[in-house]
Amino acid sequence: MLVKRIILLFFRDKSNVFFSLLAVFIIIGLYALFLGSLMEQDINERLGFASEKTGVVMASVILAGMAAVTSVTGSMGALGVSVADKRNAAKDFYTSPAPKAKITLGYIAGSGAVGLIMTVFALALSLMYIAAKGGAVPNASKLALLLLTAALSVLCGNAIVFFVCMFINSSNAFSALSTVVGTLIGFIMGIYIPIGSLPETVQWIIKCFPLTHAAGMFRQIFADGELSALFANAPPAALDAFREHFGIVFSYGGFISGFWFSAAVLATTSVFFYSLSLLVMRIRPADRA
Repeated sequence: MLVKRIILLFFRDKSNVFFSLLAVFIIIGLYALFLGSLMEQDINERLGFASEKTGVVMASVILAGMAAVTSVTGSMGALGVSVADKRNAAKDFYTSPAPKAKITLGYIAGSGAVGLIMTVFALALSLMYIAAKGGAVPNASKLALLLLTAALSVLCGNAIVFFVCMFINSSNAFSALSTVVGTLIGFIMGIYIPIGSLPETVQWIIKCFPLTHAAGMFRQIFADGELSALFANAPPAALDAFREHFGIVFSYGGFISGFWFSAAVLATTSVFFYSLSLLVMRIRPADRA
């Protein structure tokens, strides 16, 4: 019932839904206005020639990052319900016979369900846009990987944001946090500026942020097939450098992260933060939960 309540309250509030998708609209708008042309020019300079595949590759890279952003903003929008509940409803919940752990899981599952719905919606928009640009329609195995990545991305993003929201007790503070996250998340995911263009120290900070791996996984599924065709006549080193520059894979010294390594990072981070949340919920007084 708590999961159902969170989903209904979120989608009933049209402004909440809009602001949860605002990052999606901003990214699409920026890509259409100037990001796309700037990054396509960057690729053409790296290749030494213009290719019709360039537009599809850049759309895949940018919109893959957009899906990862939505997994965070969607879950965060739903968690506004848990912050609002702290004023009155939560006290009723915690004085009921239901265990604190079960109530916590209700909020986690509800916000996670909303995040997954919003992420699948963003993925559908991305796939339609890429298909309109001439990109290939993903087959069944790629669709399965996309859904797996969406689930892991939502789990990880929801786990981190839920833990942070446990220490926020007012809607004003939550709104401020949402503004900060919505502003920074596009940079952290390497959407507005390629990760390889940033200073090395900043690159390491971004590469060590778990949710960046969600963007990399989406990009590998979206873009790797098109990249192979685009760099068919280029040296292998050029393709490797491109994938690192745009955050498709991440280099840690001599180690290059792959799809399943990133999946393990997301899963491990999710377990860690969910465990912390349950621990905090058990030891905090009910009137401050």
